[in-house]
Amino acid sequence: MKSSVLTRYRVMAYVTAVMLLVLCACMVAKYGFGVGKDVTFMVSQTHGVLYIIYLIFAFDLGSKARWPFGKLLWILLSGTIPTAAFFVERKVAREVQPLIAGPAPAAAKA
Repeated sequence: MKSSVLTRYRVMAYVTAVMLLVLCACMVAKYGFGVGKDVTFMVSQTHGVLYIIYLIFAFDLGSKARWPFGKLLWILLSGTIPTAAFFVERKVAREVQPLIAGPAPAAAKA
């Protein structure tokens, strides 16, 4: 597996998580204080598009890492739970790093 697959996933996990937190703040402003209706709409649309990109990259990583369906589903849904993507991304990165490194080279015989 190439390291770019993990890098794409990690970037989109962070971007999606940050946008979800921004969306939560916008929703509080909109429904709690009655301000920011247009901003909330734009942020929600942006988060939706970024989440679709996140789904594509996470599915690509999961298929190359050969994850079971339940694990892949949890990772795909982590983009919808505020702050979950931060924790899931760290765990995924630790699990996928050995797959990127590949098997250790054999010692040369003399």
